[in-house]
Amino acid sequence: MNILAVDTALGACSVAVLSGDRILAHRFELMDRGHAERLAPMVEEAMGEAGLSFSALERLAVTTGPGTFTGQRVGLAFMRGLRVALKKPLVGITTLEAMCAAAMAQAQTQSAAALHDAKRGEVYFALVDSGNVVIEPSIALLDDAVAAIKARCPQALLALCDTAAQAAAPRFGGDAKMTAIRFPDALWVARLAQSRPAPQDVPKPLYLRAPDAKLPA
Repeated sequence: MNILAVDTALGACSVAVLSGDRILAHRFELMDRGHAERLAPMVEEAMGEAGLSFSALERLAVTTGPGTFTGQRVGLAFMRGLRVALKKPLVGITTLEAMCAAAMAQAQTQSAAALHDAKRGEVYFALVDSGNVVIEPSIALLDDAVAAIKARCPQALLALCDTAAQAAAPRFGGDAKMTAIRFPDALWVARLAQSRPAPQDVPKPLYLRAPDAKLPA
C-alpha cells in the first residue's frame, strides 16, 4: 500500500511516503511556527524522492492532536484537501499514539506512555501497550497522569516519551525507560495508519482544552 502521511500538530513538521514496509521518502524538521508555509513544499519534495505520482497513493494519514490549535488545523486542512482531490481514504492518528509507537521501537518495550507539557501544570498523556491504546489521550495534572498510567500499565518496563517525560520519570522509579522522542513523526503516523481500516468519515481535530482565544460576544 502506498501511503502519504504528514504531521504539523506540535513542534515539528514531517512527511513520510511508504510502500508497505519500504520507506520511499521521509522529511522531519523541528519548528515552532511556519508549518503552513513549509508543509506543501515538503510534500512535493517527498513525493518527488519517492518517485510516485499523487494518483498512485492508496491512502493518506494525518495527526489529529492533541497539539497546538493552529498546528493541528494546518495538517488536517491540507490532507482533507488531498482527500477530496484524490478520492482516497484519510486516516487520523493521535500525536500521542504516534510518539508511543516510536518510543516502543526505540526502547524495545511492549508499552509506552507519552506525556506532553500542556502548560498550566497540566500534561496531555496516553498509554499504549502491545499495540493497544490503554489510556486514550487525556489531560490532567502531572501527578494525576502518572498515577493513572501506573494503575493501568501491565508491563514492568515502560518507555517514556514527549516533552514532560523528563519531569515524570522520577515518579516511575526504576520502571521507566527514557527515550529521545519529543514530537510526532509522520513515519510512525504512516506505519500505524497502514493497519487501520479505511475510515468512512473525515478525521476531526482532537482538542483536549478549549482554545485561549475567544470570539467577541
